[in-house]
Amino acid sequence: MGPLSPARTKRLWGPRSLGVALGVFMTIGFGLQLWGGPFQRRLQGLQLRQPWVPSLGPAASPCLPRQRLVFLKTHKSGSSSVLNLLHRYGDRHGLRFALPARYQFGYPRLFQASRVKGYHPQGGGTQPPFHILCHHMRFNLKEVLQVMPSDSFFFSIVRDPAALARSAFSYYKSTSSAFRKAPSLAAFLANPRVFYRPGARGDHYARNLLWFDFGLPFPPEMRTKRGNPHLPKDLSPLQLHVLPSGAGPQAQILDPKALFQPVSTIEDGHTQTASPASLDLGSSPFIQWALAWLDSVFDLVMVAEYFDESLVLLADALCWGLDDVVGFMHNAQAGGEQGLNAASNSRLSVEDRQLTARARAWNNLDWALYVHFNRSLWARIEQYGQRRLERAVAELRARREALANHCLVGGEALDPKYITNRKLRPFQFGSAKVLGYVLQSGLSPQDKEECERLATPELQYKDKLDAKQFPPTVSLPLKTSRLPSS
Repeated sequence: MGPLSPARTKRLWGPRSLGVALGVFMTIGFGLQLWGGPFQRRLQGLQLRQPWVPSLGPAASPCLPRQRLVFLKTHKSGSSSVLNLLHRYGDRHGLRFALPARYQFGYPRLFQASRVKGYHPQGGGTQPPFHILCHHMRFNLKEVLQVMPSDSFFFSIVRDPAALARSAFSYYKSTSSAFRKAPSLAAFLANPRVFYRPGARGDHYARNLLWFDFGLPFPPEMRTKRGNPHLPKDLSPLQLHVLPSGAGPQAQILDPKALFQPVSTIEDGHTQTASPASLDLGSSPFIQWALAWLDSVFDLVMVAEYFDESLVLLADALCWGLDDVVGFMHNAQAGGEQGLNAASNSRLSVEDRQLTARARAWNNLDWALYVHFNRSLWARIEQYGQRRLERAVAELRARREALANHCLVGGEALDPKYITNRKLRPFQFGSAKVLGYVLQSGLSPQDKEECERLATPELQYKDKLDAKQFPPTVSLPLKTSRLPSS
C-alpha cells in the first residue's frame, strides 16, 4: 500500500475533518471485528489512488490515453450510456474485455474473478491481459484486482436517490418483493416497513441500491428489521448543486434544509416526523470511513445529474478526445428524464417535494454517497475551470446533436414498437417501455458501422464483443485411416 500524498491527506483530513478523523480511527478496530471483514478483505489489495490533477490544455505536454479501466456499473444511474462508450472505445481499439458468461457477474453476489470468461488464476496457463472491466457487478476490490492491474483507472457514477427511486420502482417492480407489494412509490415511501424486509428476494433494489452496488457493508442497525432510517443531524454543510446538467454557468446552491422539509411517516401504526433535527449521517464514523475508503479506490465518480460535465472530466482524466465520450442515452424509460436531469427543488409540487424528502431519508446511505461525490465532482470542476468546462460541454452537445441528426430517424430515441431491427431493439423490462434507436437509410458503409455502434443496446453489444473475443470453434470430423480387411 503506497503512502498518502500530501494533497490527498489534506483532502481527507483537513481542519474541519479532524474531529471526525479521530472518531474514525477509534472505531476502525471495532468495525473490522463487528462487520466480519468486508473492508478487511478489500484492504489487502488496496492501491491508493494518486491525486487527480487537471490537464493544462493545449499547451500541456501530450499524455498517453488510459486503456486499463474498471467501471462500476451502478443501477439506474445512466451507467448504460457510459457502458456504450466503453464498448465502442474498446471495440475500435481492439481492447480485451473482462466479460461475464452471461450479462452480469453473478449479481447480486459480490464479484468473483472466477466469473470472468476466459480468466485463469495464476499458474493456470498464460492469458492475454484484460483492458476493460465494465459490466454489472457488486464491487469487490480484492477479486477485481485478480483480474485487472492495480494501476487501472477506477470510476463509477451516482444519481440522486430520489430520482433513482422513481426509476428503480418502475423498472424493478416485478423483481423486488417490497416494490411488488406496494401500489405506488408514494405509498411505499409513506410506510416502507409494511413492504420491505431486509434480505427478502430482490429487496436490495428497494433501499440504498448504490451503497449495495459499491459492495459496502451495512451498519448493524440496518441489518435488523426494526431499524429506522436517519438523515444527517447537521444540514448546514450539505449544500448541493442540484440543477439540471446545462442549467447555466452559475449553478444554484440550494438551502439544504429546503431539501428536507419535515415529512410524516408511519411506523408501527403511529405517525412520526422525519425532520432535520433527527438527521444523523454526516457525523457517523462508519459512513465517513466508507467514503474515505471509496476516495482511495476510485479515480472519478460521475454524477448523473451532471452527465455531460462528468463526461468532459472523464475524457480529460483518461486523455481521450471528446469524440471518444460522445454518445446517445441508453436504457432510458419512456416518460422519464432521458438526460437524468434533476428539476430544481423550487419547481417541484408539494407532493413531489415530500416524495423526494422521503426517498432520500429511506435511502440514507445513498444520500450520503451522493452528497459526497457531488462535492468532489464540483471540486474537480473548479480545478478544471468552469468556463473551460462550459465550452467543452457545449462542443460535446453539438457533436451529439450532429451525430443524432445524421444517424437516427427523428434524431432521437423512439418507442420500441418502431424498432424492427433486433440488433438495435433494447431489452424490455419493467413497467415502462425502454426506448431505442432506428438508423437512417442511405448511410455509407463506414457511417452505418459507426452509427450502429452508437445505437446498439448493451446486451447486443456485449454479445458482439463476446463473439469477437471468443469466436466459435468449428469442430471438424477426424479422419480415420481404413484398416485393411483381414
